[in-house]
Amino acid sequence: MKFSEIVKQTVTLLQNSGQVSYRALKMEFDLDNDQLDALKEELLYTYPQIVDDGRGVIWKGEPEPAVTIDSHLIPRSQSPISYTPPHLADKILKSRSAMEGERKQVTILFADVKGSMELADKLGAEAWHETLDRFFDILTEGVHRYEGTINQYTGDGVMALFGAPIAHEDHAQRACYSALHLRDKLTELARELQSQLGLDFATRIGINSGEVIVGKIGDHLRMDYTAQGHAVGLAQRMESLATSGSIYLAPSTQTLIKGYFSLEDLGKFTVKGLSEPVRVYELLGTDRSRTRFDVARTRGLSRFVGRAADLRTLEEALAQAATGKSQVVGIVAEAGTGKSRLCYEFLEQVRARGMTVFEARAVAHGRNIPLLPILELFRAHFGISEQDDNHSARDKIAARVTLLDQQFADLQPLIFDFLGVADPLRPAQTLDPGVRQHQLIGLMNHLIQKASALQPAITLIEDLHWLDTAS
Repeated sequence: MKFSEIVKQTVTLLQNSGQVSYRALKMEFDLDNDQLDALKEELLYTYPQIVDDGRGVIWKGEPEPAVTIDSHLIPRSQSPISYTPPHLADKILKSRSAMEGERKQVTILFADVKGSMELADKLGAEAWHETLDRFFDILTEGVHRYEGTINQYTGDGVMALFGAPIAHEDHAQRACYSALHLRDKLTELARELQSQLGLDFATRIGINSGEVIVGKIGDHLRMDYTAQGHAVGLAQRMESLATSGSIYLAPSTQTLIKGYFSLEDLGKFTVKGLSEPVRVYELLGTDRSRTRFDVARTRGLSRFVGRAADLRTLEEALAQAATGKSQVVGIVAEAGTGKSRLCYEFLEQVRARGMTVFEARAVAHGRNIPLLPILELFRAHFGISEQDDNHSARDKIAARVTLLDQQFADLQPLIFDFLGVADPLRPAQTLDPGVRQHQLIGLMNHLIQKASALQPAITLIEDLHWLDTAS
């Protein structure tokens, strides 16, 4: 039987029965594993009504049929309102009338477990369901952290949108930050599953940016949309091409985030459904450039003129601080008027004199991440870089704390925990969140005062309008 006829008959079967298992398809059409994978790929790419539930495919219609795997309800069958955080749900519902029918540029992220059928058979139903629950929890938190929306749960992964229904100009950056966060968390989960169960739990992520038309958004956040230019299909292709533990990007996303992230050009790949090969990039990590000004600086800055009065104001504040009278200077102006350039030029002069400078920045996607800029600030205070592993970071913290004040040695586990380098041999004491935050604030204030007495320093915190409440 021709492949196209197998596809046609499978679609008819799904429309009539609602769902069919992969095992049944193999027996019905006498398929080997490669042929089954090809059929699955064709169905999911060509028919948006068809979704994968891990053990088979289902026909997505209204009303949506209950989907179970050994009596275990897949989270995808729940209403989106049940797994979307209240603050995000409110944003969507309040602005939905303005979004419906609107064309939007979005970034689409697909994440799934590689070889999920084989893993399910190896683990058994109950253990596999528990593993999937933890997997979905990580995916859900990681997407919502950057105000993305989970548009669809598949049996072994998710499809998420950034930029719709909640509009963001930096949707591609948010998707990449989310992907990197997910990669790190899923790597931790994979290590744990390997250690405890001997399971080779491999995940992969694919990302593409393109245009969609947002359709009707219901009270339960179900959203109909139409993808333009195969934007969704290409994102799914990026996922299927990705190797274990990797994040692959299509060219449209690379164009939007170039300069902000570290990428590797993997060359051109033949992609099913497209006549021309597609260049693919692997997302490796963040770059030093985090703002438009950072990117502009790498390309070369124009001559700095006309800000002599502002520089004098900053110099006068610095002179006051040098006498022991600490100063706080607020720089407020309209966007694009040169606040970042002014700070950059001033700090370059300060560094040239040998003074210490600490920098932190609030970011638009950080409003839902408590104490993110404070975390960055204190990593800078302790001299922790991205190249430091947890052990090296703890050594730096311990040395600095001991130098500043020996009496805080007992609180080192609390600092380790706050800075994300917890010591498994010396875990932090479990405290009420309010008490913990009070201890942290007191400790950090004291350490800053001690450090300033030894060596005057300048601290820059940019974009305060994006500070989270805790910060």
